[in-house]
Order: sequence, then structure tokens, then C-alpha cells
Amino acid sequence: MIHPFLKVAIRAKLTLTSSAAALRKSEVLLRRYTKLAEGLSGEAGQRCVEVPPMRGVDEDMRRWSFFMILEHNAIVNRSITATVVQLARGETLSGPATINPKRDVMPSLSADASHFKDFADSVTSHIEAVKSLKRLRGTGTSPHPVFGDFDAHKWNCMFSFHLGLHLPQAEYVADKAVSGR
Repeated sequence: MIHPFLKVAIRAKLTLTSSAAALRKSEVLLRRYTKLAEGLSGEAGQRCVEVPPMRGVDEDMRRWSFFMILEHNAIVNRSITATVVQLARGETLSGPATINPKRDVMPSLSADASHFKDFADSVTSHIEAVKSLKRLRGTGTSPHPVFGDFDAHKWNCMFSFHLGLHLPQAEYVADKAVSGR
């Protein structure tokens, strides 16, 4: 359960972050994930590692491989991108924008190196899609499962925020998977 003050603080952070800053952060995070992926063999990338409790990493997400983290992020990325685009265009949410945030974001146990390209494509596609939109603030809203209703702007900022939440997990998993510990 997240503390009510933390909810308010995160909503404020998303509100105060500019769309351009959120996109720049997404680019930086993609480079950091890429560097981690480049240091892993296929076998190490598939090795499941249990992480200690971490902010933003639910109990059922604590024993994943690096490639499972990438697959999860790609699923969430596509959902957020669809949500941002549809809200910005005033459309009814459909497709990936309507996934179940608990059930539909879980990766497969067979996640492999092919998931890196899918992950990287999901980040670059988001950046390109958002750059093509006219207005993100003040659109219709859609509920985030933890933080309440978000307009397209807050969802766009949530994109990089979510990538940032899973980066420490990915770093920990990559380090342990390479060292075999």
C-alpha cells in the first residue's frame, strides 16, 4: 500500500515535469537499459534473480530475469503510449490502452534476447508518437491503478517514471546474473 503523501508527491512530480523533459528522460533510460543489455549473454539475460524489496517492484515481480523486465516494460510502454495518443486525440480508449494492469503486464518465463528489440522499439515509438501530438495537458483522463486519474500529459510522464522504477531492478538482476550469484 502506497502512502497517501507519496501519491500526492508523485502526482505533483508528473504535473510539474514538462513533456520534453519526460521524453529526454525516456531516451536516457533507453541508453542505460541498452548498456546493461550489451553486457549480458543470452543465458545471463534469461537467468531469474530475486531482488530485495524495491520501490515500485511488487512482490510478484521480484524474481524475474533481465529479459522478463524488458518484456514487462515493453507491454506497459505500449499501453501507456496507446493511452497518451488516444486521450490526446479525444478518442475512446481501446486496445492496449485497456489492459488489466495486474494480469496483462506479466512477462513470459521464456523471455529472451528478442525482447530487447521489442523494448527498444516501444520506447522509440512512444517518443515519436508523443512528438506528433499537439496537446497533452487538459485532455480527457484515464485512471492509473495507483495514482488516480491522469490526462495524456501525466501518462506521458508516467512512461519514463515507470522505466526509472524498474531500472534499479534491471541493474541488480544484470549484475547478479553476470556474476552468477
